[in-house]
Amino acid sequence: MTSEALVAGLTILAFGMIITGVAFGSAIGDGIVASKAVEAIARQPEARPNIFTFLFLGVGVLEAFPIIGLGLGFYLLLVVANVPALLQHLH
Repeated sequence: MTSEALVAGLTILAFGMIITGVAFGSAIGDGIVASKAVEAIARQPEARPNIFTFLFLGVGVLEAFPIIGLGLGFYLLLVVANVPALLQHLH
């Protein structure tokens, strides 16, 4: 195994771990925000418009982090390690 193959393999593994962590964290956060909004609406139905506003703001802020994580993962994959060039070099 060459050092290029090791770098490519570990970078692909790190990319997968980043994407997995971002996906699970975002899903758990969205679930918590939505469940708390439903609980709040059940307690005070008259405050539904305000609760929905904060629900969408919370989910919007929460979804910014996975996009940042995805961008950093692709940066690691394509720029830092340049995996496509490494894989082309291996063939």
